[in-house]
Amino acid sequence: MIIPLKKINSYAKLPLRAKDGDAGTDLYSVEAVKIKPFTQQLVHTGLMGAIPEGYVGLVHPRSGLALKKGITVLNTPGTIDSGYRGEWCVILYNATSQIVTIDKGERIAQLVVQKVELPVFQEVDELTDSQRGQAGFGSTGNN
Repeated sequence: MIIPLKKINSYAKLPLRAKDGDAGTDLYSVEAVKIKPFTQQLVHTGLMGAIPEGYVGLVHPRSGLALKKGITVLNTPGTIDSGYRGEWCVILYNATSQIVTIDKGERIAQLVVQKVELPVFQEVDELTDSQRGQAGFGSTGNN
């Protein structure tokens, strides 16, 4: 599959896979930002793309950024729909009590592209029975 990408910022980098076979490709910041403690910041990648119909781009946190700097993607996973043609941006969240700096060109998230089912929803009067039934949050644990 080929995903057409357009750079809208001279610092933009195409997504790269760190190792052959990795599911995720790294997304990079085109700006230096400071993220205050316990706040979120929209970070620009400088890329626009055309994900094919029947696929979705899922923006996941980078484990190294989470471990080393306490930064995660707030709306994990972020969703890039196939029809979206605007800039790919990432909402980063600082989960620490310190200001965290993201440098221009730093890897900020991972993009995973997956096939997606497009179901049709149908209203019914009754649902089929199941073993779990209506047992909700916490119902499958031992506590």
